[in-house]
Amino acid sequence: MAGLINEEDLATVRERSRIDEVVGTYVTLRRAGGGSLTGLCPFHDEKTPSFHVTPARGFYHCFGCGEGGDVIAFVQKINNVSFAEAVEYLADRVGIQLRYSDGGGQRMEPGLRLRVLEANQQAAEYFAGQLIGSAGLAGRQFLDSRGFDKVVAEQFGIGFAPTGGRDLGQHLKAKGFTDDELVKAGLIRENGWDFFQGRVLWPIRDAGRSVLGFGARRIFEDDRMPAKYLNTPETIVYKKSNVLYGLDLARQSIARKSQAVVVEGYTDVMACHLAGVDTAVASCGTAFGDDHARLLQRMLGTGDVAGGEVIFTFDGDAAGQAAALKVFKGDQNFLAQTYVAVEPTGLDPCDLRIQQGDAALRELVGRRVPLYRFVMRNVLAGYDLDRVDGRLAALRAAAPLVSSIRDNSLVPGYLRELSQLLGMDPEEVRREVKVTVQRRGRPAERKPDHDEALPGMPEPKASLPVPDPTDRRLEAERGTLRLLIRAPETFTADWNGLSADDFTHPAYRALYESVLATGDGPGIWTQRVLQANPDPVLEQLVVSLAVEPVLRTPTEAYSREYSSQVRLLALARQIAQLKSRLQRTNPLEDQPAYDRMFATLVNLEKQRRELLAVAAGPAA
Repeated sequence: MAGLINEEDLATVRERSRIDEVVGTYVTLRRAGGGSLTGLCPFHDEKTPSFHVTPARGFYHCFGCGEGGDVIAFVQKINNVSFAEAVEYLADRVGIQLRYSDGGGQRMEPGLRLRVLEANQQAAEYFAGQLIGSAGLAGRQFLDSRGFDKVVAEQFGIGFAPTGGRDLGQHLKAKGFTDDELVKAGLIRENGWDFFQGRVLWPIRDAGRSVLGFGARRIFEDDRMPAKYLNTPETIVYKKSNVLYGLDLARQSIARKSQAVVVEGYTDVMACHLAGVDTAVASCGTAFGDDHARLLQRMLGTGDVAGGEVIFTFDGDAAGQAAALKVFKGDQNFLAQTYVAVEPTGLDPCDLRIQQGDAALRELVGRRVPLYRFVMRNVLAGYDLDRVDGRLAALRAAAPLVSSIRDNSLVPGYLRELSQLLGMDPEEVRREVKVTVQRRGRPAERKPDHDEALPGMPEPKASLPVPDPTDRRLEAERGTLRLLIRAPETFTADWNGLSADDFTHPAYRALYESVLATGDGPGIWTQRVLQANPDPVLEQLVVSLAVEPVLRTPTEAYSREYSSQVRLLALARQIAQLKSRLQRTNPLEDQPAYDRMFATLVNLEKQRRELLAVAAGPAA
């Protein structure tokens, strides 16, 4: 059992640990009058700040969830640690060596956290010195190739780990650090070799600018470590799921602008800050996760949903789309609105700055689009929107995205946007989204027993679906085929201008294709049609059509009326699809294509008017 902390040391820790400074590293605080500070509570989700800190009294209290206490209680709660661990954390922070009464071993050596932070700081200074020396030439060349000079390297504290293998360890041990301390800091390995060798390094700091660890990039081809990037291993101060590179530089701007820009790499953070996007941060050695989201939310310091925004920059490739989907699934962690900024050329922020300058990088962030819209467009891209069934499938795939939008006031706008992207009626989209959402999670209905194969019987051979003779939507198609089977002589040589695409049901289309493939010759007409496609479904269909009654004596005019109705319906589908494509095409971005489609639409409308006159007869 751990010994008790000396009471005098405990009182000194409380005295020197200013609660506003400690809380301020986790929560953005603003003055609220009466000597108190206020911010968003880090212990529960809220939109209006109800978390108050009173520096004069050394206490915090949340009027929303009731949490409160002194600076030690805050550290216990925020870091989920014991009382002793919280005191040790604060003691290390203010440089106090704690004394313990007899009582057994300690969970952590007294002062270890402080020693680790000191070792990291010494290492950062050593690495920075190596970069500007003769050993750091390769590192300087790499930075120069990325558009960063000596001044920039100093601004961001960039360093270089020498290739010797034991240089850092020897340097720090000469400063009084032990092997055990350096291993626990993640600076050397158990065998005594430096953890980082022959790499460019970025110091990763917390909001209070303490060095927690490092990120390193390979620059030599013969590097023994295969990974392009290497990060400090997990230590008592470095937890990769809880740190963001650049947070020390961006913290104040994030709070002031209520904006955070999340990029993917260390050089991207640098490029953004140099270009004026001073709210940029990046995750370190891991994907952006829920803990990062909560950390940023606290830094934003606003509960106004419309007032804060988090902007992610992703590549336009499959990996970038997958990353966007992952963030989308965790979007509920943000009270701010989430956006995506994607460079059409595929350049990352650093390369974009190199090739096109600072203004291009600022414009990239300015062109941000809502995360929902980005994800929705990527979902729709997987479907053929030129087909009716493709648009319906895309709508059903996008429906859950719309239903998950956090701010209900935005849903109508996204429904309208979805309808525009699909080229569909907004009311139809709204109804389908409602139905699809209601169906989500329901188990698939079991097929009727008569549809199941009997035991011991072979699987039935795939065949054409059997059309329903009572389907009024297919009445014109069936009536036309009935006349083709019963009275082919009433049609012109080109079968009244019909095409296979005019028939929507697979069986009706297959039967018409059989008619087209049937040449002149002896024998019964229906038999010759079936010989062109001996499918059992077609055989039964031909028999049915041959015996179905015809209400009028077949004539050329009667056949023209039926075939004109089929062509008219097909033409209407073409017109609807073309209008849908026109609605999805921006004439300012692709004027030639827009003009071609518009001319085609005018021609189709002309054909439609001509067919209307023919199809107006009393076909039945």
